[in-house]
Amino acid sequence: MPIRVKVLYFGQTRDASGRGEEEFSLADRASLQALLALAKTKHGKLEKFEESMQIALNEEIAKGDELLKDGDVVALIPPVAGG
Repeated sequence: MPIRVKVLYFGQTRDASGRGEEEFSLADRASLQALLALAKTKHGKLEKFEESMQIALNEEIAKGDELLKDGDVVALIPPVAGG
């Protein structure tokens, strides 16, 4: 049974995707990395942030390649410069 996961885009990842959020349908027990690969395939400009962005899963920084559940929310947070 497929699961639905919401992705929130912030800052430069919002610009790269052209949207603030969207939902993806994935296979049950899909990984966070599978979701990111799908998002990068759909929005090629996200690829340049792959090494530098933070990824949050349900409002907590992701620690690795967690398995996703139906209703999870993933946030893609680009590097922030400031002083």
